[in-house]
Formats: sequence, structure tokens, C-alpha cells
Amino acid sequence: MPEQPESVATVVVATVTNLGIAAAKAVAGVLSGSSAMLSEAAHSVADTVTEVLLLTALKRSARPADEAHPLGYGPERWIWALLASIATFAGGAVFAVYDGIHTLVHGEDPGNPTLSYIVLAVAAVLEGYSLLVAWRQVRGEAERMRAPLGLYVKHTPDTAVKAVLLENAAALIGLALAAGGLLGAQLTGSGVYDGVASLLIGLLLVWVAWELGRSNAQYLIGRPLPAAVRDEVREELLSVLHIEAVLELTTLVQGPDEVLIAAKVDFHDLASARQVETACEVAEAQLRERFPAIRRVYLDPTPS
Repeated sequence: MPEQPESVATVVVATVTNLGIAAAKAVAGVLSGSSAMLSEAAHSVADTVTEVLLLTALKRSARPADEAHPLGYGPERWIWALLASIATFAGGAVFAVYDGIHTLVHGEDPGNPTLSYIVLAVAAVLEGYSLLVAWRQVRGEAERMRAPLGLYVKHTPDTAVKAVLLENAAALIGLALAAGGLLGAQLTGSGVYDGVASLLIGLLLVWVAWELGRSNAQYLIGRPLPAAVRDEVREELLSVLHIEAVLELTTLVQGPDEVLIAAKVDFHDLASARQVETACEVAEAQLRERFPAIRRVYLDPTPS
């Protein structure tokens, strides 16, 4: 499966962005003593680790098929992406929830939030740009697939880009929560608001980790094409001369641009061996033309 340059570029932008933001948030969190800022720093560190894992996923899954792996390495992207979701949970969510509870139980003395506000503003701009890059790619892919945007985001096998999209959206929400916590602490002199903000950031990251983990697990187990697309595949097969019925159809998504089709097909009783061979070749060609992501087609002549 060829490496997707657009996906790689999207993840690289997010990685570089989060690395710089994490350092700035950590400095601001230490100087101000803000629990929410430290949670946001942990959030950005987790995102950076996540994106390094996603780059690994994109690189390793792009290796061509070989004797040891005749169907290629496409599913390996979901293993690394699953590890990335675990990193989001362990590195960001756990720390943020712990720090928020610690602040609520033991309290804290709110420091000067000026530097934190500046860092949050700069981070919002950078995260917004990274989100825009991911959004444009997802929107373009949804248009190419002729699928509603929301449905495409939910079911896309390109979980690396989905991870960047969700993480950047969560990052912007987290920045708003951190700013709200800082403002509440500044106006009231109480660290409760900061602790609540940290706790909410942690819960937000728990949801992101769960959603990404669930998506990758589904593809690792084995996920077919959507029902509507399977109907189109069946329709395309039935349009081929000498094919009378599709008795069984199996589809398997092996990567964003890699789908396997296997079907038991009933051919016309009077069709010769040569006609059956030709029909199989025509069917494969038509399927590849209509659905460029289809890489492998296996047809089994089976009488009904």
C-alpha cells in the first residue's frame, strides 16, 4: 500500500505544532502554578507522542507485500494508531484527572495568569491551523468518496487523520476550558475553578482516547465496506456477461486505499472455461475502475 503524502503532511504539521505548544504550556504552568495549564501541557505532550506513533503507523503500513506478508502491511497502521490512543489516555487523561482532583482536594494558590493567557492565545492559533489542515484533508476525502462528512469521519479507515482531527478539536476545547479555569481563579482567588477545568480536560481526553481506540480496534478485528458500497460491488459483478448470481460476497478493508473482495459467483451453465476466465478478468477490471481502493479480487465459480 503506497504511503499517503497528504496524511503524512497532516500528521507532521500536528506533531511540530504540539511539540512547541507543550513546552510553552509547561513553562507557563510551572510559573503560574495553574493545574489546568499543567494538564494542558500533559495534553500536548500526549498528542506529540500520539503523532509520532501515527507517523510510525503511516511509514510501516506503506511497506509492500512480501512472502511473509502476502496481503501487505496495511493493518499495521491500526496497531500503532491503537497504541497512540493508549498514549492519549495514559499520558494526558490520567495526569489531567489526577491533577484536577489533587487541586480540588488540597487547593492551590493561583499565581499570575498573564503568561498563561498569552500561551493559550498562541496555542489556539497554532492548534486552529493544524485543525484546518486536517479538516481540509478529511473534507476532500469525503467528497471523493461521495459520503456525508460526519459519516466519513465516523467510519474512515484513515484513522491517523481522524486522530489528528479529533485531537486538535479536543485541544481547542481544552484551551477554552483552561482559560475559563484561569479566569475563574483570577476573579475569585479560588483554585477550585482551575481544578475543575483540569478535571474536564482529563475527561475530554478520556473520550478522545476511547473513540480512537474503538475505531482502530474495529478495523483490526476486520471491517467490511459499508452496506451501500457492498450493494454497488454486487451490482457491478452482476453486470458482467455470464455472471448470473453473487451467492456470497465478502469485503475487507485493509487500509485507507486497500480493499479485498472475495465472492462466490454462479456463472451461466453453458459458459465455457474460457468465458468464465474472461468474465473474471472483466469483473476485476470493472471493480477496480469503479472503486480505485479495491486492490485484490478473488472470484470463486460456485453453482447455485
